[in-house]
Amino acid sequence: MAVTTIASETGVPARIREATRADLLAVFRIERTSFAQPWPYGAFEHFLGKPGFLVADSGGANGVVGYVICDLVSSGSREIGHVKDIAVHPDHRDQGLGAALLGRGLSALSVRGVGSIKLEVRAGNDGAISLYRAFGFGHHRTVGQYYQDGEDALIMVTDIADEPGRG
Repeated sequence: MAVTTIASETGVPARIREATRADLLAVFRIERTSFAQPWPYGAFEHFLGKPGFLVADSGGANGVVGYVICDLVSSGSREIGHVKDIAVHPDHRDQGLGAALLGRGLSALSVRGVGSIKLEVRAGNDGAISLYRAFGFGHHRTVGQYYQDGEDALIMVTDIADEPGRG
């Protein structure tokens, strides 16, 4: 298992590593804190052991402070990458952890041979949209009333085969 260590702006290091069963409660708590319509606990169990389920572990009392889940989905005759979920605990945002998690998740997809990656994001989530644009994602289409509360989703796509230095 490859591990990347990054230093946040506060000087607290966080390791990006594959998620384990022991991380699930922390991941679920971050999910509930971050989203009005959180995934159920069992959804995270489903992705355990998959290379695209990664956590940011700050160690000590804080432990897991963020996560990303990326996997492959069928699109016609080929598979494409899908960033399914990403979140950082509110107390640890704006420290580069989201970018570190997304970068490692995209790398996990790249080594599996995908050329394109998609994701869905709330149309009003400007911070996330900016992050995704920084990684080369562009707006593909809008799905009206995608979320349970009626908010639209932007479907964003990037072609990682055209991105030098990825993977």
